[in-house]
Amino acid sequence: MNTILRSMLSVAMLSVMAGAYADSPDNIENYFLGYLQGETSPYISGNIVKSRDVKAVSDQVWKSWVDANKAFDEQKLSPLAALSAETASAWNLPADLEPNAVMNYYWGFKGDSISSAGIPLFIYMHGSGPRQQEWETGLKLAVRFDDSPSAYFIPQIPNEGEYYRWWHKSKQYAWEKVLRQSLASGEIDPDRVYMFGISEGAYGSQRLASFYADYIAGAGPMAGGEPLKNAPAENLRNTAFSLLTGDRDFGFYRDKLTRYTKRALDSLKQVYPEDYEYNIQLIPGRGHSIDYTPTTPWLSKHTRNPYPKHVSWENFEMDGRYRDGFYNLYVNERSNADESARTYYEMDIVGNTVNLTAQTVTYTATEIDPRWGIALDFKREYAPATSGSVTIYLNDSLVDLSKPVIVIVNGKKVFKGKLKMRMENIVNSCARYYDPSRLYPAAVTIDIR
Repeated sequence: MNTILRSMLSVAMLSVMAGAYADSPDNIENYFLGYLQGETSPYISGNIVKSRDVKAVSDQVWKSWVDANKAFDEQKLSPLAALSAETASAWNLPADLEPNAVMNYYWGFKGDSISSAGIPLFIYMHGSGPRQQEWETGLKLAVRFDDSPSAYFIPQIPNEGEYYRWWHKSKQYAWEKVLRQSLASGEIDPDRVYMFGISEGAYGSQRLASFYADYIAGAGPMAGGEPLKNAPAENLRNTAFSLLTGDRDFGFYRDKLTRYTKRALDSLKQVYPEDYEYNIQLIPGRGHSIDYTPTTPWLSKHTRNPYPKHVSWENFEMDGRYRDGFYNLYVNERSNADESARTYYEMDIVGNTVNLTAQTVTYTATEIDPRWGIALDFKREYAPATSGSVTIYLNDSLVDLSKPVIVIVNGKKVFKGKLKMRMENIVNSCARYYDPSRLYPAAVTIDIR
């Protein structure tokens, strides 16, 4: 079939779809543009999508999302070119999140070309030394690491100061922007995104790995170690995790906190042996300086599963902000009233039964260092959640949508029936996750009582 004929058939198919579902690509693009501008009310459509049309409709919805991103008035990622100092560019971060914050960054690729399927993306965070020197060192390291073909986003932290971190709100804005724009570009493999960093960048990448685990295939903090309240290990279910620290890296208890992270993951792996993949090492005889080269080759071996049937998610706040969604879960109302507690979700899908538990969790410090007052270890107490609302998005990779689905929440059956595949689910999940792998045709919204 020649190119012109294929193009004519494609246009004809889109016209039929628009007529059948009364959701034109232009209208959906306009909705997405409004969403990007802050008008985040859900998209409403009564139209049903037939099973045979789900892929074609999803492809068109994603195209409308890509077109809306192109039309959205914002600073864009610079064109992806061969990684070098010449690929430097900058974003201005929102003043309401951080005044006078400019994030310089390198954005480039390694290898001969960019494949049509996209290439892996590594997001690197530097340490807390002089930021110009640290940023330039990050570029030198990235060029040297053995992970080609790959793309790199190497930011310079916008400002410096006491307790100024990679995970603060203004930087969360940047991480979500680079994820959104890079995935919309079509140049990045959405199932091979990795976060890693050194020292202060290790703290950042460990927290961010737990916060954004559903977007990344793996994370690799080096010469770090966070208290696990800041980066719950449970969230790394389905996400590869590497943590390399010198066994003599005693500063801020990095060696001890690395041990605590390994202890937690060892315990989780005993319960869920197939779901946790990690490489945690205390490097003998090393202090704060270790060999950084093993991390990205190890991460490169791992690919994200965007549709895990077993999910653990402690929805923790980071700089006062929570995630609304995680994998196929979307929170309409949290079960915790404030930051004194968190909501913890576990989802298990067996056959066509979705079993969701929702609990509130509270922390009590059991070990506090005497010098800085850092809480190093904790105990947690869980109680069944008695409020909240969650939407569970579903597709044929998670359940058989041709058959009835059962949903059980905290031991109670709350839904049984055959789900309709709807245009509004595809559009809303696209806007909420901005992920080409997570456009879901079906959904169940449940109240937790």
